[in-house]
Amino acid sequence: MSPTFLSTVSATVGESPVWDDRLHRLWWVDVRAPALHRTDPATGATETWPLPEAVGSLALCESGAVVLALRSGLHRFAVATGALTLLARCPGEPASNRLNDGKTSPDGRFFVGSMPEGGSREPSGALHRLDPDGSCHRLVEGLTVSNGLAWSPDGRTLWHADSHTSRIWTRPYDPATGAIGVGREVAAPDEATGRPDGAAMDVEGGYWSAGVSAGVLNRWLPDGRLDRQVRLPVSAPTMPCFGGEGLRTLFVTSLRRNAQAGPNEGRLVVLDVGVAGVPVARFAGA
Repeated sequence: MSPTFLSTVSATVGESPVWDDRLHRLWWVDVRAPALHRTDPATGATETWPLPEAVGSLALCESGAVVLALRSGLHRFAVATGALTLLARCPGEPASNRLNDGKTSPDGRFFVGSMPEGGSREPSGALHRLDPDGSCHRLVEGLTVSNGLAWSPDGRTLWHADSHTSRIWTRPYDPATGAIGVGREVAAPDEATGRPDGAAMDVEGGYWSAGVSAGVLNRWLPDGRLDRQVRLPVSAPTMPCFGGEGLRTLFVTSLRRNAQAGPNEGRLVVLDVGVAGVPVARFAGA
């Protein structure tokens, strides 16, 4: 299946696609609009909820609510009413930072990273973990643009990236406690190969990274090999997500770099890469 487009909605910075296995819909955000979207893959119809501030990522909850990583902190979003309730502020975050890429671990915790705003490239970013009891824990410091969260099929290895330094790591993960171990660098791709943005995991252990600088998806293996590269019809893909029947469809968000960008930049791309994805869990709190 060649890449095609889903929905006519074009985001400024599309991010954080999450498949809803209950409603058979794709949730995603526009960081800069800012807005939360829900798209029906069967028709392309998209529902939109405007948000009051920049949003980096989302998580679906067991309760049916949505966790949103907004600039001011982690919030519970009630879909029926549109009400936002603050769950936690991530500790140690300077006012110049915002929250970025996030994903729920297989055991129901929400991990979210941060990044500086306003063009700064200071390593003030961090990786945090929101537990179901509402407590938020600072896990990794010294990052610039925390990104690329995904877990191995057995749930015991966390993949993580820094988009600015273009590095991808794996870390041991303890699903009983949510603790992570020391990172091991897996890859450091150059701009032409594709600077790592958001990511998704397949059932074979392949890590699909959006190469935001190269218009590609890169499939990395745990030993650091670049196993596959898929060219996309957008210049700046931001994050893939497996969904659809059997989690065999890959949905990819993208961004528009400037006002002169082509008409398809910022749209959702859909394709079949020949392998199923690992399901992303729901947050156990909120």
